[in-house]
Amino acid sequence: MKDVITVGESMVLFTPATSPMMRYAETFSKDVGGAESNVAIGLARLGHNVGWISRLGNDEFGTFILNSIRGEGVDVSQVKRDDEHPTGLYFKEIRHAKDVRVQYYRKGSAASQITMDDIDETYWNEAKYLHLTGITPALSDTAYETMVSLMKRASTCNINIVFDPNLRRKLWPDEKARAVLKELIGYSDFVLPGMEEAIFLFGEENPERAAELFLEAGCDQVVIKLGEKGAYYKSKNKSGFIPPHQVKEVIDPVGAGDGFAAGFISGLLDGLPTDQAVKRANAVGAIQTQMIGDYQGLPDREELEQFMSRKSNQDVKR
Repeated sequence: MKDVITVGESMVLFTPATSPMMRYAETFSKDVGGAESNVAIGLARLGHNVGWISRLGNDEFGTFILNSIRGEGVDVSQVKRDDEHPTGLYFKEIRHAKDVRVQYYRKGSAASQITMDDIDETYWNEAKYLHLTGITPALSDTAYETMVSLMKRASTCNINIVFDPNLRRKLWPDEKARAVLKELIGYSDFVLPGMEEAIFLFGEENPERAAELFLEAGCDQVVIKLGEKGAYYKSKNKSGFIPPHQVKEVIDPVGAGDGFAAGFISGLLDGLPTDQAVKRANAVGAIQTQMIGDYQGLPDREELEQFMSRKSNQDVKR
């Protein structure tokens, strides 16, 4: 039995190596980027049994991604290779920590062709958690239909659904994005939005009031990521603010939200109460910001415990 199954697209990521701006860059570093696979890697590093489901082009880039994610201890046995559609690409400019720009080349990618025929129900229907994001339904109509079917079937199998809206406004019109994300929230047990998504979906800038609106949309529990202000969680019976784990400098903010998701799900798997799961989520997200790359900074169990212990001791001294 898998602890967690994630489903979604991973792409080859290129980052300028000689200049932060692509127009001047002569060389690029090559890596892997994808929200769902980032979460899978984060959970695997924390010692959990994780599977990632997707489609990749039957090309060199697809092989690179498959080997990279497999090498992180994630089960990739259910990834399909596609002879007709390519692996997606994207480019990331880190001009500075508060100005990170991305450009996607994923239209018609192999992952955008995903259907329920690509997913073996006997593989995932005994998992404890299913992690999905709002990126996948933006890729194509069939990807959207697949996400809806997965979420409905997971509910009948008593699998907890963790959904990160992960808004990508470049991928689809705002009106459609708003309608679909609200629909998927209604199928979810746990929702992990940022304030950007809360404002986009409900026009609400206050996290406490926004959390009420998420619950009214149908989820059982919401954890709103507040960046350097920490996080706010709410269910029908409890709520609270969890302070952040401060870092001296943010090197690369991309992937922090995926680290947060991995930390939160890890806490749930370990039986932690919600406030402690959110505290772990804050810690993993903070650690991820300390290294360039979408997942490179994600900690293993020992690194996480050392980081949280160090922060706790600092709090006591103050």
